[in-house]
Amino acid sequence: MKTRRYLLFVVLSSLLLTACVPAIQDPIDKDPIDNPKYPEIVFYAPVEKNPPNTNLLPAFEGQTRIHGIRTTTNYTSTMITNQLTEPWGIDVLPNGDLAITEKSGSLRIVKPDGTVGPAIKGFPAINANGQGGLLDIAVSPNFETDRMLYFTLSLRSSLGSVSAVGKARLSEDQSVLSNFEVIYEATPYFNSTGHYGSRIVFDKEGYLFVSTGDRQSLQTRNNAQSLDNGHGKILRITTDGQPAPDNPFLNQTNHHSEIYAYGLRNTQGLAIHPLTGDLWSNDMGPQGGDELNLIESSKNYGWPIISYGEEYTGQPIGEGLSQKDGMEQPDYYWDPSIAPSGMTFYTSKVIPEWENNLFIGALRGSHIVRLVIKDNIVIGEERLLEDKRQRFRDIAMGLNGELYAITDSGILYRIGK
Repeated sequence: MKTRRYLLFVVLSSLLLTACVPAIQDPIDKDPIDNPKYPEIVFYAPVEKNPPNTNLLPAFEGQTRIHGIRTTTNYTSTMITNQLTEPWGIDVLPNGDLAITEKSGSLRIVKPDGTVGPAIKGFPAINANGQGGLLDIAVSPNFETDRMLYFTLSLRSSLGSVSAVGKARLSEDQSVLSNFEVIYEATPYFNSTGHYGSRIVFDKEGYLFVSTGDRQSLQTRNNAQSLDNGHGKILRITTDGQPAPDNPFLNQTNHHSEIYAYGLRNTQGLAIHPLTGDLWSNDMGPQGGDELNLIESSKNYGWPIISYGEEYTGQPIGEGLSQKDGMEQPDYYWDPSIAPSGMTFYTSKVIPEWENNLFIGALRGSHIVRLVIKDNIVIGEERLLEDKRQRFRDIAMGLNGELYAITDSGILYRIGK
């Protein structure tokens, strides 16, 4: 249990309620807020102005609607290309080229100048309906010698569909994928086209973290709370698809040994903190209650027992609980929902005020979130590129201090100096 997350107020006063209701908050263009604890950062009113979906109260101060911040460094956002088709995942090759998946089942190599390569095939039968398809991509840390790419995708069969992980080798001329191999399936298969989760990222030990969703059905929702299946989980596997050797549920009866953490709804953002090596994730809530979580081994993140969101009908989730002993609190949450997706930490000094900040693509929110995190606490939030009105699906760190972001409408942006 994270002690910090359970610093509950003795009395939930009207001041706390005020922090949750934007209608009575000061406007964003108010004078900066004085905060002597972080003198190097100028704070403003929270960026969220819409009323929350629920009347649930946060567990600790700053868990939602934290102070707004603003980037002071001049930067640009440039559309590099708009010729992609439903891009879903992006990663950067050692030579600076961009490897981008397209949901229908193609890999594209895009040059930093926006030149889009031909569609590269070589994938098994996928279910590209709904939220499925060829999804995330991670470049091997040893790519210069092994040329391996790792993918998540939704496989289809007579049993339904499943979130899966596969790998293949990219040819030297970047035109062909060979020897595609499925290394893991988050069973059971289920006849649904939603909530595959499906982000993938390497940790500092060379293992793969993989997220899965609860498959968007009342039949499977509670699977997120069980350890005998692959739904609603954070997994940690080797590059051959085996459980990482220090996983918390290794070789336990009726447990999937690949499980690292559980109790998640539909995690579409994973990122490793550049200094600590910790895994951070975001999890899509239902109506409200999107979460940012610091993921720890064996921990239960509560879905669907606790949530800061509500059903799309307006009814409470389960018993309407947002806190419960033995279940982790989100480090931060959004209500109403922004639908967070791919995310990355900024690791360059080119824009110094961004260093080690977390950037998250928002789908429903149609912006990029910038979060300042100090000592594992979110202390400031900014919204970037709101004027583009795009659903930002994924974001990656370039080699020269720039960020690259893809949108559902097929646009690739370069963001930087």
